[in-house]
Amino acid sequence: MLLFVVGGGVVKRQFGHRARLALSHDQVAVLDAQAHAARTMWNLLHDYWTMTPRCKRSLAAADAAIRQARRDIDWLAVLPAQAAQAVLKTYYRAWINCWEGRADEPNFKARFRTLMSVDIPQGRDLHVKRVHRRWGMVNIPKLGRIRFRWTKGLPVGRHAGTDNRITGARLVKDALGWHIAFRIQTLHTAPAPHTGPQVGIDAGVNIPLALSDGNHADHGRPARLPDGTADRDTWLNTEEKAKLLRLERRAAHRKSRRKPGEKTSNRLKRTYDQIASLRATAKRRATDWQHKTTTTLAGTYGVIVVEELNIANMVKSARGTVQEPGKNVAAKSGLNRSISQQAWGRTVTMLAYKTAQHGSRLYKVPAPGTSLACHACGHTTPGSREDQATFVCKNTDCGWEGNADLNAARNILHLYRTGHALVPAAGRAVVRRAGRVKPTTAR
Repeated sequence: MLLFVVGGGVVKRQFGHRARLALSHDQVAVLDAQAHAARTMWNLLHDYWTMTPRCKRSLAAADAAIRQARRDIDWLAVLPAQAAQAVLKTYYRAWINCWEGRADEPNFKARFRTLMSVDIPQGRDLHVKRVHRRWGMVNIPKLGRIRFRWTKGLPVGRHAGTDNRITGARLVKDALGWHIAFRIQTLHTAPAPHTGPQVGIDAGVNIPLALSDGNHADHGRPARLPDGTADRDTWLNTEEKAKLLRLERRAAHRKSRRKPGEKTSNRLKRTYDQIASLRATAKRRATDWQHKTTTTLAGTYGVIVVEELNIANMVKSARGTVQEPGKNVAAKSGLNRSISQQAWGRTVTMLAYKTAQHGSRLYKVPAPGTSLACHACGHTTPGSREDQATFVCKNTDCGWEGNADLNAARNILHLYRTGHALVPAAGRAVVRRAGRVKPTTAR
């Protein structure tokens, strides 16, 4: 999400909304062909750009090459002309990000490791209309009017205008099928500063979000199995877990029967698709819980404080090397899976833009020591953190005992109150002043 301060107490929001499309098998085949054509167009552009001398690179020359390719190659013409232009703009933007140090160089897009997508850059071509409480209609180039699930109010009809409108969309395919992601722009009155209480939040495994005031946010799904091992499928019910286990065993058996160098069979591909569908369902449930929880937190508290976590280092494998093998590798692998399932980084990203919407503030504090120190006496005594769930202060003058995540959350809030907060967390909610951006020439 992008927030632009327009002036006069008005804020312009740019955000996205994703909805599922209701397509027939023939329509799915058409969109698949368009997505593969867009991927091929990217690869052709990449070859053209890297083989052309720098002095001859330009958007006009690349545009002419795209038009010629669509005339010469019949199956590239299935991609709408505006979608082909969007591929060129995206590719050029990728190089600008590389030149400015924000990303690596764009590279070749492989067939089976690339997200299938088609861009619709002009919002006026969509003609979005609500036809039912649960369904809407959208116009997709070369497909016509298509139904989609209406789960959020969109600026259409009398709610649309110059300030509130759909600026474009992108068609995206995942394990659950094709979706449309609308790009929306709206103008809102800048929210007044939130006067709610302050709270510290500790992201944990046993309690997903432990709050310093004790009102913990828990999704009610145990992170561990009855035998104490980490549950890698927290967001699936019992029947779905059994189905997933059958599919994984079936996939392992079919893979073992494949000869070296032999292509993956269609049966094995279908099994992989079924596994991916269950994984996508679990991720969608987790994301839905995170959205609802972060919305409640942003609307309840005026200041929210979290830890500055380096999650990539936290989930590193403990396997080690042949010369120096790691210890407790299986236990560390289970902990890594639990941390990945909780998706702490995504929670902070959601809090960043939702606090900006509600007028509250999000801060980060340094993470070292928050889980080991006692919030009551401030001492770090060896042996106080005996396990993941309980904290017992070994300081003879204190002796506080309680939930370890609650203790860490109170330490996080104390760090903010004592002036140890870092710069306000921004995440994906980038706040900018409205204005023109200096154009960048090709290199």
